[in-house]
This record gives sequence, C-alpha cells and structure tokens, in this order.
Amino acid sequence: MRISRFIPAALAAVVPFIAGPASSADRALTVFTYESFIAEWGPGPKIEAAFEAECGCDLTWVGVADGVALLNRLKLEGDNAEAGVVLGLDTNLVAEAKATGLFEAHGLDTKAVTVPGGFSDDTFIPYDYGHFAVVYDTETVANPPASLKDLVDGEPEQKIVIQDPRTSTPGLGLLLWVKSVYGDDAPEAWEKLASRVLTVTPGWSEAYGLFTSGEAPMVLSYTTSPAYHMVAEETDRYQAAEFSEGHYLQIEVAGLLANAPDKDLAREFLDFVMTPGFQNVIPTNNWMLPAAAITMELPEAFGKLVEPKKTFLYTPEEVAENRAAWIDEWLGAMSR
Repeated sequence: MRISRFIPAALAAVVPFIAGPASSADRALTVFTYESFIAEWGPGPKIEAAFEAECGCDLTWVGVADGVALLNRLKLEGDNAEAGVVLGLDTNLVAEAKATGLFEAHGLDTKAVTVPGGFSDDTFIPYDYGHFAVVYDTETVANPPASLKDLVDGEPEQKIVIQDPRTSTPGLGLLLWVKSVYGDDAPEAWEKLASRVLTVTPGWSEAYGLFTSGEAPMVLSYTTSPAYHMVAEETDRYQAAEFSEGHYLQIEVAGLLANAPDKDLAREFLDFVMTPGFQNVIPTNNWMLPAAAITMELPEAFGKLVEPKKTFLYTPEEVAENRAAWIDEWLGAMSR
C-alpha cells in the first residue's frame, strides 16, 4: 500500500520492474521497492529524474509485488541483495526487518519528517502514510458499511476483494485492523467475513484492478484512493467508507542496507527522500500523504477525503511478536 498502485493486474504480472535509461555516471544506486511505485504512471520515474539531476549518478529500481514480499525477498537473498536502499516496507515490518541484520542506522537528521503518532527510528525513515479503508463503487453499493462490524456481518452477496497478509502490506494492515477491533474474537470475525470475500490477491494492484473492472463492488485500499479518481478521472464514483470504530494507519519507510555498495550515495538518497523533490511527487503519484514538507498545493480533492476520528496502530515489536500466530489464525478461519 497509492495509485502508483493503480496498475492493471495484467501489466503487473509482466512488468517486474521499470528502470530509467542508463546513465554514464560512475556512481550507481539500486533501490528495492514495490513494483507499482516504479510503474511509468507512479512516482518512481519522476523521483529518479529528480535525484539523478542532483547526484550525477545512475538510479536503478528493482520492484517486487508488494511490501511483505519485499521483506521476504530480502530474507531470501540475505547479504547477497544487490541494493543500497529498500523503500516500501512499513512500520508493521520494521522490527522484523531489523532482526534480519541486513540494515544499519542511517545516521541522518530526520527532523523534517512528521507522521501521526510521531514514529521515529534510527534505521528507517518514513516517506508517506495513509489509512486503510474499504473503497466502494457508489453505482453498485447504495449503503456502504459504516463500521468494521457492518463489513463482517453484511450480505455475503456483496463481495469485497482483499489482499494476502503473507505477501501484502495492505493485507497485513487489514489483519491488524480486525485484530485491533475484535481482539480474541478475530477468528470468528474472519469466518463471517470469508463469505463476502470474492478473492484474496497477492498484492494491492491485482485487487484494485479487479475492483475497477467491476468484478467486486468493494476493495481494501486507502482513504486517499478516491482522490485519484476525483483528480485524474474527474469522477466521484469511487469513495471510501468511514468506519465508526476507526481506521488502521500505514506508515511507509525506507532504510539503508548494511551491504550497500555505495553507502554515501545510499545516504544521499535517503536524505533526498525527506526533501520536496521527493515529497512533492507522493500525493498525486503514490496517492498517499507526504511525511515531510512539500512546496506544492494539494488538489481540492484531498479536502474531501475521509478523515478517521480514531487511528489504530500496533507497535513494530507487537507485530513482530504476533504476526506469524495471527496469520495462522487468519488462515485457519478463512479455510473453514
């Protein structure tokens, strides 16, 4: 989890990464991220051009399906990962990411970054944030769910597409959202919700593609998702449902790999992440909220978005301690 992520599922399957033209610069940086961030309509190409103009270097993106898949790839490659920076994990994964020993402290001044809850870390730098939400099609849903309970107990005929918490940060976000609201009763809630789930996709892109193609009237996405449709498509058709219990927050982060081939250049990029050159691109390309100051005026559509009255967010340590057990709980409930 950002409408750089509004990438058709068919294209997502055949475009593992997109990189800009090769540079003659001697300095080079590879950044691991999620694939929709670097799609041609996403923030990646603009950020690449802006950073290369400053650093006189060659920036190469390598993308995987989603944020959890990104951590899984890092675990698989270990010290052999040929990258300097990882961009696209979120705070739900940072404790587990640190435990791999693959990251090191960035050593940068992060006072420019301000996110809800004041998350601050010596290893990971927030670059954007947003709240998860159920986005619905107003042409097919007359009475959207007004709470998580409404979603769980609603009509099975009215389907939703969700993402897999084993591979997707939005999928993990929904898992933690349900746990935040239902606690020990989460398995029963998942059993009820299972009847409404059309399918579980590996990542956000596939899920949103099914939704916008009319396969399901609802999808797990973000409160900011409607801004894309209002700005880029000039339509109010797709809206986010406001839930009375509150919404779960996602804060996306970037970090320095300990085996970065050029650590100075990697730190330059992380410093750039906190500047308007990077942050200005986020709202209308990743369709999330910027974590640091911007010099652009947000489109009017951002003033029409759902503003959650309550926010849920587990600490990274709580997620690391419980993620495996809660996913097993989810798998058991969804398979009954």
